[in-house]
Amino acid sequence: MSLGPFEPVLALADLPRGRMRRIAVGGREVLVCHTRGGIFALDEVCTHAYAHLSEGRLRRDRIVCPLHGAAFALQDGRVLAGPAGVPLPRHATRVVDGVIELALDPDAPPQPREDAI
Repeated sequence: MSLGPFEPVLALADLPRGRMRRIAVGGREVLVCHTRGGIFALDEVCTHAYAHLSEGRLRRDRIVCPLHGAAFALQDGRVLAGPAGVPLPRHATRVVDGVIELALDPDAPPQPREDAI
C-alpha cells in the first residue's frame, strides 16, 4: 500500500475499544475502528451498494454493512461475506501522543457518490 502523509484525525480517548467513527479526510469518507487488534481505517462507503458502514456493525475484526450484510476484514479490507465482491480501500493508522493519525492510500479508487447510484 502506498502512503500519503499522516495527519491527526481523532484523540484516542474519543474512540473507545469496540467503537467506530466516520470522519472526512482529504475529501474521503473514512471509517476509523478501534478493536482489540488495534486501530484500523477503511473507506466508509460499501463497495456493493451505497451504504454508510458506520451505520453497520463492528464485529471483532470485521465491519458488516447495514444494507445487505456484506462483511469486510478490518486489517486489509478484503471481502469476508457477499454480496460485495470488491474489497474496501484501507488506509494506514498510527497513534502518536494519544492522537490517532491517518495516511490515506493515494492509490485508492475514487469513492462512489450517492447521487451516482
